[in-house]
Amino acid sequence: MKAKESKKKILIVDDESDICEILSFNLANENYRVDTASSAEEALEKLSDEHDLILLDVMMSGMSGFRFAEKLRKEGNDIPIIFLTAKDAENDMLTGFSVGADDYISKPFSLKEISARVKAVLKRAQEEVVDIKENVLVIDELTIDTLAKEAKIGETILPLTKTEFEILFLLASGPSRVYSRRQMINAIWQDTPYITERTVDVHITRLRKKLGNKAYYISNRAGFGYKFNTLES
Repeated sequence: MKAKESKKKILIVDDESDICEILSFNLANENYRVDTASSAEEALEKLSDEHDLILLDVMMSGMSGFRFAEKLRKEGNDIPIIFLTAKDAENDMLTGFSVGADDYISKPFSLKEISARVKAVLKRAQEEVVDIKENVLVIDELTIDTLAKEAKIGETILPLTKTEFEILFLLASGPSRVYSRRQMINAIWQDTPYITERTVDVHITRLRKKLGNKAYYISNRAGFGYKFNTLES
């Protein structure tokens, strides 16, 4: 008999108690297990390996949601994060994605929207499992060997340049994370001055061409940058 899959567990972090109560009630009705925290500091104490996703308010007293997310990512915690915020300016969204957000929802929001976004992020996280063993990263049909400097789809070796290999590894090692062009320049072209954002686009175009029917592994988030995914749109 197949074991019953355990319910996904969500941590809601918001200093507005009414929002915590509403979200908690509705998500519990959708068969999720739910914890709540009224501050980032409390969330740090409650967060455990049992949690599958964080719904995180940005503007809170004490540690902000941005700082909390950044702290988790620096510690190597890749739990999916959806920001909830009254801010909807492009710079704020870019900040959210740059610190490791998986999605960003502006207040006021509908409960249907929350439900749909939660399901989408959890599904993406489950399908984009990264396995790194002995310097080899495997996602879906892609294998990247960091010692051999070789990338393969199935058994087919990709004819990548050094820069294309580095771009692919950067994106694949942080699946679902959106990297801005400037972040990619800082990571890959550290010692090369005068690299423009257009240079990134050119390399991405060439890399996607070499990926062939797996070109959808690299997608563009308009206005923000590039990300790695295994879902064909």
